[in-house]
Amino acid sequence: MDADWAKRYGRPVRLASQPSHPAARLKQAGADAYRFLDRLPPTARGPRVEALRQIIVQNFLIDTRGCLRPRADKDGQPRGALRIVSPYDIEARRAIRGDTRWSGYLVHVTETCDSDDSVHLITDVATTGPTRDSQALPGIHKRLHARRLLPAEHLVDGGYTSAALLDRSARDHQIQLFGPVKASGSWQEKQQTGFTREAFSIDFDRRRVTCPNGETSERWFEPPAMAPYTVVRFAARQCDPCPDRSLCAKGTSARTVNFLPRHLHELQARNRTDQHNPQWQRRCAARSGVEGTICEFVNGHRARRGRYHGVAKTHVQHVLTAIAINLERLATHAPPATEHPRSLTAFQLYLDARGLTWESWWRQGK
Repeated sequence: MDADWAKRYGRPVRLASQPSHPAARLKQAGADAYRFLDRLPPTARGPRVEALRQIIVQNFLIDTRGCLRPRADKDGQPRGALRIVSPYDIEARRAIRGDTRWSGYLVHVTETCDSDDSVHLITDVATTGPTRDSQALPGIHKRLHARRLLPAEHLVDGGYTSAALLDRSARDHQIQLFGPVKASGSWQEKQQTGFTREAFSIDFDRRRVTCPNGETSERWFEPPAMAPYTVVRFAARQCDPCPDRSLCAKGTSARTVNFLPRHLHELQARNRTDQHNPQWQRRCAARSGVEGTICEFVNGHRARRGRYHGVAKTHVQHVLTAIAINLERLATHAPPATEHPRSLTAFQLYLDARGLTWESWWRQGK
């Protein structure tokens, strides 16, 4: 401990929105933290020390001259799922959904939607890090199965669906998953022009693909790096003279088509076809009610603000919030309570048996 250290950290550090000399202060803080870790004895290691070490590694590096400096974009940054964003909650991560950005967790809510007259109750609440929504679905089904609350039909939005999840839900839990499967991310699909994958005819038995102009592919292989996708490539001599080349491939490369195994490919194609069916759309529209539940979580119970640190305690907050919402809904839909007259006491029955009168302002019929 020296005078400079005591001056910097003798009081709580508060940084304004526009601190003075931010680069110098950041570099000084990193150097102090690195010095602090270097002076600690091996017996002083613990969760807080390990968190500080990870923060130093993720935000600073030692260059070739042996100097500690903050990491820049060119130095590489850890992925969002690994990067610590708060020293007070080392499990929290930075999340992005559309234009919304925050540091913390995600909450996934499942509720009943049998009919408009029944009470819609929350049956499962999952608290996760900022991962893909589809990764939370198997755990939701597992918990619902343990509670004997698995639905025959599970309505979800596009973030929870994929061809693999449609197949897995039906195979493992006999659940029909209702939700739109996302379209392919090809430039033809985005620009709504050219030949998408659906324009090609796939013959799984003969292991070949035919393009809209009748050309048959020559190469069919399943690279491990792209599993479980199958890759089919056309030859340059087939694509170069094609009059519709600009609608099919860009640059000088020939057309490549990627698709899932046969049973998943057919399931994916069938789901995308059903999405245009008005009956399917009306059935899946019932899922929109859960958006009101999310709004009730956020606006009615301030669930967007975590009261605790750590995913375990935050999950307890979400579960208690769901219980409160269920109690409110049950109380709202409960039938009006009927008034039951008080029963007579033994002394009042004794008086009645002998024909003696007594005041009973509360008694019916008196």
